[in-house]
Amino acid sequence: MVPLSVLDLCPIVEGKDARHALDRSVALAQRAEALGYERFWLAEHHNMPGIASAATSLVIGHVAAATKTIRVGAGGVMLPNHAPLVIAEQFGTLATLFPGRIDLGLGRAPGTDPGTARALRRTLTGDVDDFPRDVIELMQYFDPEPGQRVHAVPGRGEKVPVWILGSSTFGAQLAAALGLPFAFASHFAPAQLDEALEIYRHRFHPSKHLDKPHVMAALGVIAAETDAEARVLATSLEQAFVALRSGAPRALPKPDAKFVATGADRAMLDAAFAVAVVGDEKTVAAGLRAFQKRTNADELMITAQIWDDEARLRSLEIAAAASREA
Repeated sequence: MVPLSVLDLCPIVEGKDARHALDRSVALAQRAEALGYERFWLAEHHNMPGIASAATSLVIGHVAAATKTIRVGAGGVMLPNHAPLVIAEQFGTLATLFPGRIDLGLGRAPGTDPGTARALRRTLTGDVDDFPRDVIELMQYFDPEPGQRVHAVPGRGEKVPVWILGSSTFGAQLAAALGLPFAFASHFAPAQLDEALEIYRHRFHPSKHLDKPHVMAALGVIAAETDAEARVLATSLEQAFVALRSGAPRALPKPDAKFVATGADRAMLDAAFAVAVVGDEKTVAAGLRAFQKRTNADELMITAQIWDDEARLRSLEIAAAASREA
């Protein structure tokens, strides 16, 4: 099986607070490290009552300080929210503190609603050219050009791997043009998965960063001792996603065996989580095997929104065992 990694949204669960969420992320990363997972990434979201990783670089530092070998990074930083120099300084600092362990995944979406995006003090012009320019500028702070007058300190000369993230073909085209690794967000937006990977591989230009295409594909994996138990655990994410899409985001709710989404909500969930795998070890192994066959990805990244602390850690263990069978 290809290398397996973890994407964590640092979920704030119903009945608990953000400190609990941050502690849970550390515990999850430590368990992932012990189980041999390759990477542990955190995602930037703002104004979300159920997500505690808004200050993504700070949480990355918190997790990296509590682990020893696993790569820790952003999956991702939403670059439209930030000046490229600031991100280069932040991740240059992280790379200085935790050499050889920091990844920087970059996304084009703001990771929030328009009102919050304005509160972040970045001008959203809607010009798709801004993101590629910002990515190039950011990378130049790590690898300055001759005569460059503005430098990231720390950051200059740091070998921070930069990934392009995407849930559409735009990110695939950019990653291919720049010769960077590409991670696709099929864990919540799988509709353009196949097309995006085909475009990326077909249009890839070798660069000093990468000599051939490198794909990581994400999917939701909720594992338990039985298929039935896993399906109940998955109702937490289903409830939270319905609330988010209805404009009323909430903390991750307790699982509810009686929860049944119907009509448009059911269709929305089925579309968003079309590649998710929910079940026991045998079911998860089959699901990972099928997804890997479909994508031919170089790495897989799994994510799971699970309310119960122990069930969340156990899901990670079962997924690791299943990946060895896949």
